[in-house]
Amino acid sequence: MPELPTVYVLSGPNLNLLGTREPEIYGHDTLNDIHARLETQAAGLGLRLECRQTNHEGVLIDWLHEAYVAGAKAVLLNAGGYTHTSIAIHDAIKSIRVPVIEVHLSDPMKREEFRHISYVGMAAVAHFAGHGANSYTLALDAAARL
Repeated sequence: MPELPTVYVLSGPNLNLLGTREPEIYGHDTLNDIHARLETQAAGLGLRLECRQTNHEGVLIDWLHEAYVAGAKAVLLNAGGYTHTSIAIHDAIKSIRVPVIEVHLSDPMKREEFRHISYVGMAAVAHFAGHGANSYTLALDAAARL
């Protein structure tokens, strides 16, 4: 039986604290809750997921490279605060031939001005933001259509 196409779901700094971190902005779902829903959704879409979280910029870059080498179908990336600061992550996205979809629980354009710049978004093929945990499910549906 052929192996299912893999979608990497990569989460950056502070997303390990979802559910307790500023729930008025990010909601009450934990990252594990989101991953569990995505796993169920992925099974229905004929996809395999590789879900990971780190607080370290270089680790996110290593995982983007890994997704490329592994032949991933797509990457869903919530780079957290690195979205607005990391040219290195931007360059990593541009250097791989895997479509990267930017994901955010909140809508950065409705928040502080410094969040209006997205280096990730400048390199991503699509963006889903402001839908809470549903931003991830919308992004996974889009990844399945790639």
